[in-house]
Amino acid sequence: MLKIYNTLSRSKQEFVPKQPGKVGMYVCGMTVYDYCHIGHARVMVVFDTVARYLRHAGYQLTYVRNVTDIDDKIIQRANENGDNFTALTERFIEAMHEDERALSVLPPDIEPKATQSIADIVKMISVLIEKDFAYVGGNGDVFYAVSHFDGYGKLSGKNIDDLQAGERVDVDTAKRDPLDFVLWKMAKPGEPSWESPWGNGRPGWHIECSAMSTCCLGNHFDIHGGGMDLQFPHHENEIAQSEGATGEPFVNYWMHNGFVRVNEEKMSKSLGNFFTVREVLKQYRPEVIRFFILSSHYRSPLNYSDEQLDEAGVALTRLYTALRGVEIADVAIDADYRQRFEQAMDDDFNTPVALAVLFDLARELNKARDKQIFAVTLKQLAAILGLLQDDPDSFLKGGATDGLSETEIEQLIEDRKTAKANKDWTQADGIRDQLKEQGVVLEDVAGGNTIWRRGN
Repeated sequence: MLKIYNTLSRSKQEFVPKQPGKVGMYVCGMTVYDYCHIGHARVMVVFDTVARYLRHAGYQLTYVRNVTDIDDKIIQRANENGDNFTALTERFIEAMHEDERALSVLPPDIEPKATQSIADIVKMISVLIEKDFAYVGGNGDVFYAVSHFDGYGKLSGKNIDDLQAGERVDVDTAKRDPLDFVLWKMAKPGEPSWESPWGNGRPGWHIECSAMSTCCLGNHFDIHGGGMDLQFPHHENEIAQSEGATGEPFVNYWMHNGFVRVNEEKMSKSLGNFFTVREVLKQYRPEVIRFFILSSHYRSPLNYSDEQLDEAGVALTRLYTALRGVEIADVAIDADYRQRFEQAMDDDFNTPVALAVLFDLARELNKARDKQIFAVTLKQLAAILGLLQDDPDSFLKGGATDGLSETEIEQLIEDRKTAKANKDWTQADGIRDQLKEQGVVLEDVAGGNTIWRRGN
């Protein structure tokens, strides 16, 4: 029985899809004006893992993750670069896809773009105006009337009266209420714009997701996900827009992943602790980063530090070492380990406990005489998390971009073998120490052979 922590109810609930056997899931994607950072990587990996597990559990999943390819930041960056905004967004969409592929994130089933959804956005805004949930403001922009929606605040737990008391007096007379938010912005000179009944302009950020999610998955669907920072106001506004327009419940289960912290401080450009995926990939292998993200529960804060990533690398090496040299046969996996793994994942996708099951499995694999069933089980269960899909030998020998080449390492191992045959233990030990200084670990195995790996 799969249970999901639902932000809407603030509790874990048994997952019951709207249609038996089918799941619709929408996740807020990237605003593509820059390279993806570690916070984006967490969203990608977390919901990729959720998608993988839902499919493993037998659900027919439709996974939608949008691209925001028009907003203020995009226009500003394009202007700063003297760039066409579509050229800018296409460049960063491709960069985003490259980062995803590196992290073994499978593509979503549908990836709608805001600029390709203008007709649907305009249609939804028109319905909101007809139903008196929206109005044209004094400056020509279209605004959502928050006070007209009875359920506003139900996701975030915020109270409208408290929000209004906390707002500064709004000097912009375009809006009727300081809490009202924009659905359609009138075009400014030189900005990209599209036609609408209210004049040329472009959509507000919140309405984009309401239109794209409902067009792809219907008015009422199962799961909506995103970072915890989107809970308010973005997701709160999505509910108000979507339920106001359709008159139906919007989403049954809301999932929010926790913040990424850097050395126990919130990651931000202003603090100078902001890391793009590309920067981190120069230091660490992609699978190490994925493992690191999954080593914390998705709702918990994730503390990024070199020490944490180094530990992830050591842990992943232990799993690959257990698989090394074992032939993966076509046999049924161990039922007990499968049950333990699924029990962890059924408890709100508890990946740290699921990883602990993999380590128990690796320990048993190391001790077992007949290793095949445990090796197959380890590899298949890890695949649900997007892990351990590399060849063990390739993983353990790879990763270094400088230092000794594989050929040089093999030659030194041969020199050590010769020294041992000549009983020149000083030279043999010296070669082992030389390799260790270069981050190469030797292991002498039966038959006089030596295997090696890079690492600590």
